[in-house]
Amino acid sequence: MTAPAPTERVLATLNADGSRRWIRPKPSRGKFWQRRRSVAYGLMLLFLAIPHFRLNGKPLMLLDLPRREFTLFGTTYLPTDTLLLMLLGISLLIGVFLMTALFGRVWCGWACPQTVYMEFLFRPIERWIEGGWAKSRQFDKRGQHLHPRRLAKYAIYAVLAAILGNSFLAYFVGTEELARWMMQSPYDHPTPFVLMAITTVAVFFDFTWFREQTCLVACPYGRWQAVLLDKQSLIVSYDPARGEPRGQPKKALPMAPAGGDCVDCNACVLTCPTGIDIRDGLQMECIHCTQCVDACAAVMRRTGKPEGLVRYTSKEALAGHVRHVIRPRTVLYPLALLAFFGAFIYALETKDKADVTVLGAIGEPFTREPDGSVVNQVRVKIANRSSATQRYAVDLLDAEGAKVIAPELPLNVVNGKTVVTSLFIILPETAFHDGARKVRFRVSDGGAFVQEFPWRLRGPNEHDSGHSEREK
Repeated sequence: MTAPAPTERVLATLNADGSRRWIRPKPSRGKFWQRRRSVAYGLMLLFLAIPHFRLNGKPLMLLDLPRREFTLFGTTYLPTDTLLLMLLGISLLIGVFLMTALFGRVWCGWACPQTVYMEFLFRPIERWIEGGWAKSRQFDKRGQHLHPRRLAKYAIYAVLAAILGNSFLAYFVGTEELARWMMQSPYDHPTPFVLMAITTVAVFFDFTWFREQTCLVACPYGRWQAVLLDKQSLIVSYDPARGEPRGQPKKALPMAPAGGDCVDCNACVLTCPTGIDIRDGLQMECIHCTQCVDACAAVMRRTGKPEGLVRYTSKEALAGHVRHVIRPRTVLYPLALLAFFGAFIYALETKDKADVTVLGAIGEPFTREPDGSVVNQVRVKIANRSSATQRYAVDLLDAEGAKVIAPELPLNVVNGKTVVTSLFIILPETAFHDGARKVRFRVSDGGAFVQEFPWRLRGPNEHDSGHSEREK
């Protein structure tokens, strides 16, 4: 038995027989396209430049996963900053909700890197090399995927993929480390080289083959719009009350009833980068790029009809009602954003300028010296959260007669860095009671930062046989 053929297209990129439907949109260079192009070129420069910007001596954005350090706008966050990261994440999420409630999927159509690079870098190069969108469609129909022009296009795509792939890596490893990788032989750093190669191949695959399917299949944003949008949200939409019934005015009979303004030219379909028909209503695949708006406006001008058959509007406006900008979600979202982002700023400003952790020895809890004195190793981990290099003093309190040996004190820690040092505390055996001695460590930077940490040194007890004991 064979499955029945579908009565309608399942996916915009899928033919009825299950084969790939390649989308080669015809560009509509209207007023929205001009604006989007200016925004896109600015964003391309910004995306490439962000890893190179510095604020407070740190990268503007660096997501250092191996070190588990995340730098945003000159501030470094550590895994211990759970509250800060949670408040920041919730604030960003509420910001997305608010932006979508007000302006629809403006991020997808105007600012998403996938859309920006696809529509204003890779597809223009494709049309330039292959001879226009119509010629590209002919290559698809003839199966000429290895045509010399397409091979030349792939070569250029590979170079662009290497540039974008390395720029993407700079967000995670930093520009200095990336420059070192690029200048060295792959034999000197095989793992980073493989990582660079994988990233380049992934970018090449995305913009050469996967393309708009990233928006239709991989990205969840389109599926969220059912709950993020309401009837008052701005969307790109077709006005059926004005456009229906569709027809061809030039072929209409003199006595035929007047038709709608839509002449059924399919210009909106030919220009859509995701291959949908905007006249079918709001769809998950629509990224609100406004290409259908520009295409329809050009047709309306040629036919002498007013523009706006396809336009930015809302479901409420299409139904003939007044669109209300002020409504429950546009009031509650800003209030929630103010609360969470305000809490984030407060927590950030009141957070200690250093994170200090006192750790015990890795091996034996204590050792004995030949003269009978007891030695404890204590590790002090200091993360400098201030905007300048600091000198941290570590003082031992409540330990009269103790001798402290350290490789380096005071400890110099560069801003944004973490340093671990070891202290060796030497006390006589008589200083311990029941195998322990309670002390305090005071860490200070000579300024406003002062913290004390209680600690229990380990030592022999009255039942000790003379050998060091394991910590229970």
